[in-house]
Amino acid sequence: MPAGDAMAARLGAVSHVLYLIFSEGYAASAGPELIRTDLSSEAIRLTRMLRGLVPDDTEVTGLLALMLLTDARRAARTGPAGEIVPLDQQDRSLWNRPAIAEGVALVSETLPRARIGPYQVQAAIAAVHDEAPTAADTDWPQILALYEVLEHVTPSPVVTLNRAVAVAMVDGPRAGLAVLGTLDADARMTQTHRLEAVRGHLLELAGDTAAARDSYQRAARMTASVPEQRYLTLRAARLPR
Repeated sequence: MPAGDAMAARLGAVSHVLYLIFSEGYAASAGPELIRTDLSSEAIRLTRMLRGLVPDDTEVTGLLALMLLTDARRAARTGPAGEIVPLDQQDRSLWNRPAIAEGVALVSETLPRARIGPYQVQAAIAAVHDEAPTAADTDWPQILALYEVLEHVTPSPVVTLNRAVAVAMVDGPRAGLAVLGTLDADARMTQTHRLEAVRGHLLELAGDTAAARDSYQRAARMTASVPEQRYLTLRAARLPR
């Protein structure tokens, strides 16, 4: 095992790679399947192993909590034909309650112990979602506050994108769209469909169905994931003309 500064540098790199492996498993960036359980399960296994080596590292604990709390929803994320089921429409009885309980316990253990890091904050956000009995019961003001903390700790366009959704749920879709507008000139967002997908969702909530349809269609053309292409195309097709 490395020591001192070498340990900190390597631990950060390893944690980031594990996070990327899990993310690709949870929502595959390309191909016919939305979920690659082989990747997400292996990421969780390796992160458990890593936590066993550095049990006092609060960010590694936060990363494991984030994975467990996110993966707990896996069974409800797709329908019978493999179609995407958005979070607010998922059957929460299918969520893995033992995984949620373990993830919440890890978050509760790590948050008071040290300076807050990005994995801990993301895990706390996931815990708020998972503990809500229904989508309507989601504590969006708390989620918005956590995204504001996350944006301070580790600013990125993806964090701003997610904060825009929370703003929309708290202050209305037009407020969320205003936050999204700050990302239009960010070159880092030109290679992802997510900006247009979220824009379509917020425009739909705002009642601008024509603009929402255009955004969904643009997003569908930008993603290499077949399930996401189908989901976005269907969202566009369902909107009244």
